[in-house]
Amino acid sequence: MTAPLLTIAAYLIGAFPTSYLVGRAYGYDLRREGSGNLGSTNAYRVLGFFPAAGVLVVDLLKGFVPVWFFPMWDGRTGGWVLAYGLAAISGHVWPVYTRFKGGKGVATAAGTMAALVPVAVIIAFFVWVVTVILTRTASMASLLSAALVPIMARGSAAPRSVVSYALLLAIAVWWTHRSNLARIVRREEFQVDWRRGRLPRRERTREKSPEDEA
Repeated sequence: MTAPLLTIAAYLIGAFPTSYLVGRAYGYDLRREGSGNLGSTNAYRVLGFFPAAGVLVVDLLKGFVPVWFFPMWDGRTGGWVLAYGLAAISGHVWPVYTRFKGGKGVATAAGTMAALVPVAVIIAFFVWVVTVILTRTASMASLLSAALVPIMARGSAAPRSVVSYALLLAIAVWWTHRSNLARIVRREEFQVDWRRGRLPRRERTREKSPEDEA
């Protein structure tokens, strides 16, 4: 029973509402601001660089911790390790704590892959940074990095199950970013403003959250 319980724990860890809590600390409900996604990109859009950086780090750890540490506790390998990763990502995308409205899972997915094929993730992260610098478009950087990880995993002679897992994640990332892709084609996608390093200057009137309306 240990592995099924750890899978549930992985989901609950992944579901930790990092962006939501950080937004609330600044007086915002990020489900009602910007793109409405509870991820680091929307946190940057609404709150600025430093809050978004904190969200990014925690969201990465939400994926890394279950895949890295849980196998040490239950002694299992193979399929269960990947199940822990999928559970953590599912938690981030459909978090029980915020009525199943979360982010798009890129950072948490990257955290799971960092525990499995760290070199591939380091290279993909470098590509992500360069792409953001050149295009100022975080979603495009995420799409390119996600596509690169399974290629790098295959090149590093990772187990076939891990390569298949990376490919599945890449497909999922592209699927969850299909609306972003359409905006990129129309040249309407949100672009990073490097001058923004703090909370936007605007009147902060507290909007009702879904909990307030319940």
